[in-house]
Amino acid sequence: MLHVAFFEPQIPPNTGNAIRLAACTPVHLHLVEPLGFSLEDTQLRRAGLDYHDLAHVTVHPDLTHLFDALPDARTFAFTGRGDVVFTDVEYRAGDLLLFGREADGLPAEVLGHPRITAQLRLPMLPGRRSLNLSNTASIAVYEAWRQLDYVVPSDSEATVS
Repeated sequence: MLHVAFFEPQIPPNTGNAIRLAACTPVHLHLVEPLGFSLEDTQLRRAGLDYHDLAHVTVHPDLTHLFDALPDARTFAFTGRGDVVFTDVEYRAGDLLLFGREADGLPAEVLGHPRITAQLRLPMLPGRRSLNLSNTASIAVYEAWRQLDYVVPSDSEATVS
């Protein structure tokens, strides 16, 4: 299983879309508080459709708790300032793909954290600021899962905690 974390997400539909991604792929979605919305938000539920019960989702009070929950995970921080293209990484089961806030990405203190294995970027045309958060996560997840030969882990039950 892969792990995707949204650090302090702000826009409910992005997280709803990530819940759908987690329901349709071997991904455990981690949300790091504070969240910019309630998990009961109508827009979040609408974007997630009826996939909420099919996804593995855990909410963590802060980054430390996330890292403590995944002590052996390699952590790849996605940022427009990354020095490695995301397709140049050889992903492994258990890797953590970390994404920042919609408004300003991952802060410097997160990017500089000792648990960050590498800072990755998705190529874009010059002069463009960023891709949508849930789109970026989807692109990264499918590349990692492709490299893992689309293996589906035997644990396919959804959990929310």
